Amino acid sequence: MATKGTAGAARLAELLQLIDEAWERRAWHGTNLRGALRGMSAEQAAWRPAPGRHNAWEEAVHAAYWKYAVRRRLTGEKRGSFALEGSNWFARPQGPIDEAQWKRDLRLLADEHRALRAVVAALDPRTLDRKSKGSKHTAAFMLRGIASHDLYHAGQIQLLKRLHR
Repeated sequence: MATKGTAGAARLAELLQLIDEAWERRAWHGTNLRGALRGMSAEQAAWRPAPGRHNAWEEAVHAAYWKYAVRRRLTGEKRGSFALEGSNWFARPQGPIDEAQWKRDLRLLADEHRALRAVVAALDPRTLDRKSKGSKHTAAFMLRGIASHDLYHAGQIQLLKRLHR
């Protein structure tokens, strides 16, 4: 019989697995966020289906921001420490389409994922059902949410790629 401690550790491991599958690990549902972005050029990422609609590039930076936001909420970090000025949605590209900027933004997303994952891996499983300081939600709720968020935007990016063809 599992003790409360081992049940908590197993639950945390399951949440980490969910986050990994949504980001880059093989899963039954198909393409994850990293896979949806793999191989896209800056030109493809900048394409919009209509004026005022988000492109894949903006989706990627938006996902990076929310990985940062969840990490910040889990650690109690001060707001305003994201690599880019602003919050939630970031207009991309800024100026002419730039392959180097696209690669930097993809690196930002990967870096934010790694930072979030490291924080989650170090969590005390007993904190999963507690609300983080300044948050309305428990850690477990936010972790399920960030995985769902990755998959939601992976689907949107896959749709954008289809429409662009």
